Amino acid sequence: MQEQEFIESRTEMENVLREENTGYLGMSMDGKPYVVPLNYHYMDGKIIFHCSFKGKKLDFMRANPEVCFTVGRQPGQVREHPGGDPCHVDSDSVVCYGRARILEDIDERKIALNAFNRRFRPAAEDLSLERVLKCCVVEIRISEMTGRQEREKKKTCWRSRFIY
Repeated sequence: MQEQEFIESRTEMENVLREENTGYLGMSMDGKPYVVPLNYHYMDGKIIFHCSFKGKKLDFMRANPEVCFTVGRQPGQVREHPGGDPCHVDSDSVVCYGRARILEDIDERKIALNAFNRRFRPAAEDLSLERVLKCCVVEIRISEMTGRQEREKKKTCWRSRFIY
């Protein structure tokens, strides 16, 4: 199998992360994998999402904060493959590797929640302190991400490493 060539670029991957609404968070604890879909907000090299203060996601992240987050989309339909040609569908995907952190600081949590909220409701007013206190927020600080775009059977792959 031929090794994939990567273009060192972040722009295309960030566009996909900003345009999509659902991503998949992959975690592992004691050798057991767990993947869950969730809504998210991408900003400044970080994935932000909110959740309950208790649950399986938080149990996994507390045990092992190293996570993987992926987003994918299929802008076209699977194409006919006459004459035995391989199936093909145009697609975009981004895979982010990073470290999850529960935002404990109320001011930091409020900033993240308001940014998340405005991603889905741009005209939303700031959330009240009462709402912020009732909502857990997790930030994934991305250390590396890779992306792939396929159009008309031509693949382009990107990679970016983050230095904070």
